[in-house]
Amino acid sequence: MAYARAGERWLALAAAPIFALMALLTAVAGDGHTALCSQVGQPSMIAGMVPMYLLMATFHLASWFRITRDP
Repeated sequence: MAYARAGERWLALAAAPIFALMALLTAVAGDGHTALCSQVGQPSMIAGMVPMYLLMATFHLASWFRITRDP
């Protein structure tokens, strides 16, 4: 039971850096946009995979802030 709890903590801490890395790799490797059906015109700056990964990383930062409260 203690091992499962420790695993949960490490997994929660791993999420934010992994999503940040995925955003960086997506931004470097390509344009970060996926073609949906028949997209017309220029895509929005907030559309695409890079902003989604950054948003997910931001939401998962709560685990890092919990470190200072919980020993």
